[in-house]
Amino acid sequence: MPTVIGFEGSANKLGIGIIRDGEVLANPRHTYITPPGQGFLPRDTAKHHQEHALDVLKQCMKEANLTPQDIDCVCYTKGPGMGAPLVSTAVVARTIAQLWGVPIIGVNHCIGHIEMGRLITKAENPVVLYVSGGNTQVIAYSQRRYRIFGETIDIAVGNCLDRFARILKLSNDPSPGYNIEQAAKKGNILIDLPYVVKGMDVSFSGILSYIEDVAHKKLKSGECTPEDLCFSLQETIFAMLVEITERAMAHCGSQEVLIVGGVGCNVRLQEMMGAMAKERNAKLFATDMRFCIDNGAMIAQAGWEMFTSGQTTPWDETWCTQRYRTDEVEVTWRD
Repeated sequence: MPTVIGFEGSANKLGIGIIRDGEVLANPRHTYITPPGQGFLPRDTAKHHQEHALDVLKQCMKEANLTPQDIDCVCYTKGPGMGAPLVSTAVVARTIAQLWGVPIIGVNHCIGHIEMGRLITKAENPVVLYVSGGNTQVIAYSQRRYRIFGETIDIAVGNCLDRFARILKLSNDPSPGYNIEQAAKKGNILIDLPYVVKGMDVSFSGILSYIEDVAHKKLKSGECTPEDLCFSLQETIFAMLVEITERAMAHCGSQEVLIVGGVGCNVRLQEMMGAMAKERNAKLFATDMRFCIDNGAMIAQAGWEMFTSGQTTPWDETWCTQRYRTDEVEVTWRD
C-alpha cells in the first residue's frame, strides 16, 4: 500500500505526518504560541513555519523510520486557512515532492479533519460537526460530496473563544480554548447570553461583543468571576452547536455524530453532544488532542484516500487558497 506524507500549516500549527494503509507512522507538530492577550499574525506565523519546517520533517521521518525512497506521494493543505502560513508550508511540500520525485496532492483542510476522524473512530457515515479556530460547519456526506447543512455566518466558534481569552488575558499555552475549558470547570453562575441560531446557521460575533461588555462591568462590580464567564460562554455556544447538529441528524436519519477540529477536544462539548446522541439512541465519535488539533497525519490520510482513488494535483494547480469550501471537493473514494 502507498505511503503518504502530509504537510499542514494553515494556522499556527505546523504539522507533518505519515500514513500507510490506515496506520499513523509519525505525526509531530510545532505550535506558534504568542504572549497572553495577543493573537497570531499571518506574517509571524509563516515565519515560524519556515523556521521549523525542516526540523519537524526530520523528526517525522525519524519517528516513522523511513527514507525518502519509501514515500509514494506528498500532500499539503491547499486551503482554507491563513494565506501566508499556507503558502510557506506549500513551498516546502512542493520542494520535497520535486526533490523526491513523487506526485503531489493539494488537500482541503476540512476534508482532512473528516477523514482523520473517520479513520481513528471507525465511524461509518456520521453527521460531522467541524469546529475549529477558522471554521464551524455541520456536514454530511451525499452523492460524492461533503454537504454543508449549517455553518457560522460570521466568526468561527474557536475564534470566538480565542478572542474572549484575550479579553481575560488567558495564556495561549497550549491554547486559549483549552484554558477557557479549564477555567469553566470552576464556574457555577450561568450568565444569560444571546443565543443566536438562525435556521441551520449560527452567529458568534454578537455573543462576543455582548460578553466583552458584560465582562468588564460584572467583574468590576464583583457580580461574577472570570470562571463564571468562561462557563457561561461555553454552555451557550455549545448548546447552539448541539441544536443544529441534532437537526441535521434528524434530516439525514443518521445515528452517528462525529466531532472534528480543534474545539472538538473540549470535553464539555463532547459531554453535551453525547447527551443529545444518547437521547436519540445514536453514537458519538470524537478524538483526542493528537488528532482533533491540526496535524500532518490528517492531511496525509485525506491525501492517501485521494491518491488511492487515482487523484493527483497537476503542478500548475499546486497553489493555495484561503477560501476552499468543503463541498467543492469531489469525494472519489466513497460510494
